[in-house]
Amino acid sequence: MSAEDRRGVLECAADLLEGRYVLTEVGRSLAQQLRRDAAADRWQALTDASEFAAALTEELRAVSDDGHLAVTYSAAELPAVEITAGDAYSEEEAERYYGRRVNHGFEKFELLPDNIGYLSLRVFAPSAMAGDVAAAAMTLLAQADAMIVDLRRNGGGHSDMVALLAAYLFDHSEPLSSTYHRPEDRLTTSNTPAWVPGRRYGATKPVYLLISPKTFSAAEHFAYDLQALGRAVVVGERSGGGAHPFEYRRLHPHFVLCLAESRSINPITNGNWQGVGVVPDVAVPADQALDAALELARGTARSGCR
Repeated sequence: MSAEDRRGVLECAADLLEGRYVLTEVGRSLAQQLRRDAAADRWQALTDASEFAAALTEELRAVSDDGHLAVTYSAAELPAVEITAGDAYSEEEAERYYGRRVNHGFEKFELLPDNIGYLSLRVFAPSAMAGDVAAAAMTLLAQADAMIVDLRRNGGGHSDMVALLAAYLFDHSEPLSSTYHRPEDRLTTSNTPAWVPGRRYGATKPVYLLISPKTFSAAEHFAYDLQALGRAVVVGERSGGGAHPFEYRRLHPHFVLCLAESRSINPITNGNWQGVGVVPDVAVPADQALDAALELARGTARSGCR
């Protein structure tokens, strides 16, 4: 990797961060740092493109404390037009991430003893890809007396699946976190869909969400909003703290920036979980969260609460 390539990546990233990063002052600080790096050719020892991308990602996250910021390297040349997930990652890579191996995120769904429903959700796949699986899972779980959704290994995904799954836990449409987009100075509101395929679990039976420090992004969105709405009890350890949705921005024919241009705003708290994570209602070590939730679920069943 040449000095010219490194300088081009750094200068382009600096311009994008200054103009589009969701927190204006942080974006300006990041841009200043990258311009200093470019002027000094700080990364001259890194001739491997992947290593350069990893080092740059580490620096961006250290300064911003934003786990959504990242630079990635693509061996295939990226298009000069707007980058999409399909450009940054091949269809095969996307399929692997959203995972036929884990049933498009729905790793396991079953009815446990005492009629407790359990869903292990590994990723929030796009509803166009996983909507049928979501309907099958939630239709099965609708007959449970209590539900546990395990998000401890869920690193995020798509907000449309957040809204779809949340809809099964209510009887009517409910407001979710809005998204503020800095580049357009625009606020987009979000609600659960009024109609869902399959059966609803409904608004009255208990729901327990398991979280850990690995719970991130869209998984936190799901947990935070349901907690704020009083619809779920969150069990486990504080989550990772990523509330800044990102877009892919081309830096170079082979480098792309995952740039956080937006932030979530919950209509109830007027805040979000960025940097602080979702705080559990029942704080226990993550590896004990399932046992704790099962005990809570059995208790509500015994008491006749719904």
